Amino acid sequence: MRMRVLVTGVTGQLGHDCVVELKDRGMEVRGVSSRDFPLTDAKAMRRVMAAYKPNCVIHCAAYTAVDRAEDDEAACMAVNAEGTANLAKLCREFHAKMVYISTDYVFPGDGDAPYETDAPKGPQNVYGKSKLMGEEAIQSILKRYFIVRISWVFGINGKNFIRTMLRLGESHAKLTVVDDQVGSPTYTRDLSVLLADMIQTERYGVYHATNEGFCSWAELAAEVFRQAGMPVEVTPVPSSAYPTRAVRPKNSRMSKKSLTEAGFALLPRWQDAVGRYLIELESWQNEYITETVL
Repeated sequence: MRMRVLVTGVTGQLGHDCVVELKDRGMEVRGVSSRDFPLTDAKAMRRVMAAYKPNCVIHCAAYTAVDRAEDDEAACMAVNAEGTANLAKLCREFHAKMVYISTDYVFPGDGDAPYETDAPKGPQNVYGKSKLMGEEAIQSILKRYFIVRISWVFGINGKNFIRTMLRLGESHAKLTVVDDQVGSPTYTRDLSVLLADMIQTERYGVYHATNEGFCSWAELAAEVFRQAGMPVEVTPVPSSAYPTRAVRPKNSRMSKKSLTEAGFALLPRWQDAVGRYLIELESWQNEYITETVL
């Protein structure tokens, strides 16, 4: 029987790429957004689940406005904690396995060693707390789940750090970028391949899935400009130079030991992912220009 998959957050970077990847593999897939699948409305969610009856739900949707969440905790919790718990209950009711996309923000962000999946948690902001509560709800409700923590996401269908750097690089010869936050970028096209592989197994559990290798934001920016052939000088600065409402983790390194032990392929190195993303961006922009002209 062909797998039937429901993907939440289809208008986002990861949700978009998951739908594309699953369709390319011949799976039956439906992508939903907050308009037709509001995470704050359990009855509306149930109607969609009852009509579609998915074998698997890939839950990419989330409240991701990290700074705004500090002043809007109730809304963030309603989506990321309560909404996720309600979706997990629906997955149990309809016998669907569930993939939950979580974050490095569930950890305290101290030290410099990569966090193992079972390392002590200690989120430092509301967003991180809400995502951890989502994890805990899934673990208490379901047996058939994949919790996949990611960080520093970039993809074709949305705003991200790389796009911001490319835009700023067009009008600035010099840029200052934070260098005391270290982690791993995650290219949604690569992650969607892993998730499509994962849901066809019974290897449930908690995983970390980012592109291989670590870098600071400043190093990522410098690599983007290098590969894009843009003569922009990047000056590293501490996080204190750019104060934010929500605390960001200094250490976002995560160990991929669980992926390896489960027999899943690691994602390509982040530098390789950046190169392929730049090609994808150029192709997308050329297609857009052609369609607009025609």
